[in-house]
Amino acid sequence: MPSTLSQLCGALIIGTQLCSADTLFRFNSTPEVEARSLEEIHDAALAEGGVVTLWHGGDETNQQDALKQAFEARFPGMTLNVTVDLSKYHDVAFDEQLANGNVTVDSIILQTVHDYPRWADEGALLNYAPLGFGEITPAYKDSVGASWYGMVIFFWSTIYNTKKLPGITIKEWDDYLQPELKNKLVLTYPNDDDAVLYAFDLVLQRYGVAWFDALLAQNPRWVRGTATPNTILSAANTTQAASFTSSVGYQAPTGMRITLPEQGFFVSWPQTAAIPKDAPHPEGAKLLHSYILSPEYQQLQGWSVRRDVPLPDGFPWGALETLNSTNTAAFMDWMMDREKVGRLRDWFERRIGTAQGLSPLVDNL
Repeated sequence: MPSTLSQLCGALIIGTQLCSADTLFRFNSTPEVEARSLEEIHDAALAEGGVVTLWHGGDETNQQDALKQAFEARFPGMTLNVTVDLSKYHDVAFDEQLANGNVTVDSIILQTVHDYPRWADEGALLNYAPLGFGEITPAYKDSVGASWYGMVIFFWSTIYNTKKLPGITIKEWDDYLQPELKNKLVLTYPNDDDAVLYAFDLVLQRYGVAWFDALLAQNPRWVRGTATPNTILSAANTTQAASFTSSVGYQAPTGMRITLPEQGFFVSWPQTAAIPKDAPHPEGAKLLHSYILSPEYQQLQGWSVRRDVPLPDGFPWGALETLNSTNTAAFMDWMMDREKVGRLRDWFERRIGTAQGLSPLVDNL
């Protein structure tokens, strides 16, 4: 039987952990609502030092180069230091910084949407409503505390090389089972990326395990990273020509075609952002978030997290709320069930093996 002293010490430790982590009864999540113009926030960010450190989820180091260039051009004197890594690695790194009381990042924009409510409950996030916050679709944000919010809509689409697959159409999920596509598919390991795992879950919920068995019979090439399939199928010296675990936006590169299913479901989600409460450059982060949410930036992205931003000219699909083949808000609900996600990951790993290869950020693919 444990001694009274050990029981007391254990209780004190647990009590300390609960008090430090649980902010429920502080009732102090009223956000700062941004009322300044971008120019005024810019001035404050310059006075702070003119630096923003951003951790962005992704699987190629150059994926946010366009954001860095646009931000620094729009706001002279500002430097945006961007580190791209898998969201599942960034969130662990941020947890480690929180544990050590040494936060060095100003903005975190990740796919791991399930982390944000937890961080908010721990009091780790700044309650800040950037410019445009009121127009963000309610399901994409912490409406009460403004501790986190969707920034950009991401989605997976079918993309295929029409030069390698002349006369072939790929749109619905059964189209991937065409005999002509044997040895022609390149897919991201679903057990290595939760958004890809969600895509497979949606397909199998509709078409069953028989569909997956038939897909495996096509002998797909499995890779790490969601940008890797596009690189491989675009190359002239590869046989692979099609994927549904990648995205190139809404404008197809030359020789490529992009499609979305209408009978089945495809994955879309709001890549979600927050500013750490102890961010070293909060004004810079406020400027970055308000800029990304501005109509001038949002309209370039296609679908917007804002309800008041129209689709760009030439956009090939309708508004998200008119599509029956995707549910952008459902991604967070799915991600929050970590026990279910883990079981699904294990199921696919048993079928196709563990993810093989270097990190997609260093594999030169």
